[in-house]
Amino acid sequence: MPGATEHESGAAAILPRYRRTAKNGRAMSKTTNGSRRRFLVRLGGAVIAAVGGPSVVPSSALGKGGAVAPSNRIVAGCIGVGNQGHAVMRNFLAQDDARVVAVCDVKTRCLDIAKNRIDRHYGDRGCTTYRDFRRLLARDDIDAVLIATPDHWHVLMALAAARAGKDIYLEKPLGLSQAEDRTLHAAVHRYGTVFQFGTQQRSGSRFRLACELARNDRIGRLQTINVWCPGSRPGGSTEVVPAPHYLDYRMWLGPAPFVPHTRHRCANSIVPGEPYKIWPFISDYCWGWIAGWGIHALDIALWGAGPELGPPLDIQGAGTIPDHGACDTATTWRVTVTYGGGITLNFTGDPAPPEWKNRYGRIRDHGTVFEGTEGWVHVDRAGMNAHPKSLLNAGAEPRETRLYQSPGHVRNFLDCVKSRARTICPIDAALEADTLCQLCAIAVQRERRLRWDAASKRFVDDETANRMLVRPMRSPWHL
Repeated sequence: MPGATEHESGAAAILPRYRRTAKNGRAMSKTTNGSRRRFLVRLGGAVIAAVGGPSVVPSSALGKGGAVAPSNRIVAGCIGVGNQGHAVMRNFLAQDDARVVAVCDVKTRCLDIAKNRIDRHYGDRGCTTYRDFRRLLARDDIDAVLIATPDHWHVLMALAAARAGKDIYLEKPLGLSQAEDRTLHAAVHRYGTVFQFGTQQRSGSRFRLACELARNDRIGRLQTINVWCPGSRPGGSTEVVPAPHYLDYRMWLGPAPFVPHTRHRCANSIVPGEPYKIWPFISDYCWGWIAGWGIHALDIALWGAGPELGPPLDIQGAGTIPDHGACDTATTWRVTVTYGGGITLNFTGDPAPPEWKNRYGRIRDHGTVFEGTEGWVHVDRAGMNAHPKSLLNAGAEPRETRLYQSPGHVRNFLDCVKSRARTICPIDAALEADTLCQLCAIAVQRERRLRWDAASKRFVDDETANRMLVRPMRSPWHL
């Protein structure tokens, strides 16, 4: 592909395969970990025979001295290494049993930054760079991929990865439509893909504790969930300018509608001289922060409410959508979601309503609160608050529900790649949270009460809203 710089690393060539058999019984065409170990043993014997006697093999190559043997490492590639992708990539680099061997981005500057960090970390020049994700996914030596591109690419790339037999760590949100989300959901199950969604709050102990308090009726019967997060940014230049020389703009657009490149449209502040990104607030590429940030708080709301919550019955919303500038996603919103069990979920864009600030005390630009008949618990990334305060020190009772405990989001993903177990945020949870985000965003745009039919997965008597459940893709891209 144009602009690609590709070479194969000798170290990567002998790293292992963690693979599974698809549910339809068709074996994936990958080498097993056991056969890789046998190959390394035979290779070692051949080397000794070739030199006519014993040789000294470093203990680190055998997994001794605290090192991880190559036969036990997971080989990873990273697609999208801007701000968020670079941050998550660093978590992969911190794991001794993983090796990042390739990165892909449509900006050569992002590629250079990522490759330099990886090569410094490993002390070699073994990282391959790509500008087309399909070239990276075609590598048979890669076990798992991190996908952290702009939102409009998430599902297409994840579908390609699942079909190529790769396990997937996918940044949130999931997709831009129910059609995209459900296609990926089906593919992950079909191919037996280990899937981790990037809602990393689930791997935080305080979020798990707050959800356990709600699940186990420590606040009485759950009645209301209040959720808030930052709103989208308005503005954004509409001045048409040439795309920077280091950006493949047509590939960046991919399935999105073609529009001329405008100033800062594809900016990413990890690149020197570029400002804070604005694409997360342009509806061609995302739903705005109602999904891009809101999915964190909504995911915790769903985790704490548990399976008794059921599907939403109706959604009513309103908000403020900019009418000038490049950014056109909701900057403020208020959405009320009613569930069949009598639970109400209120979701707002920052700022949170004054009455919530007065009630919960310490409050930030994001948070999730579970309100019950006998108290409440409030959690965000800064800590927890509760009424009564004694809930914060409550120990678990026998037979109470205990939720999945994760050692860290990337660590949990890698452990599950090896064990083939479900991650802490699998595709089913991702679909549920992403669906709620999309329904809220559609309700804000429609500014009317919408009734949701969970069986048909459509709105009742609102064909305009139903058309928003599908998004067309620019040719030649398709699901």
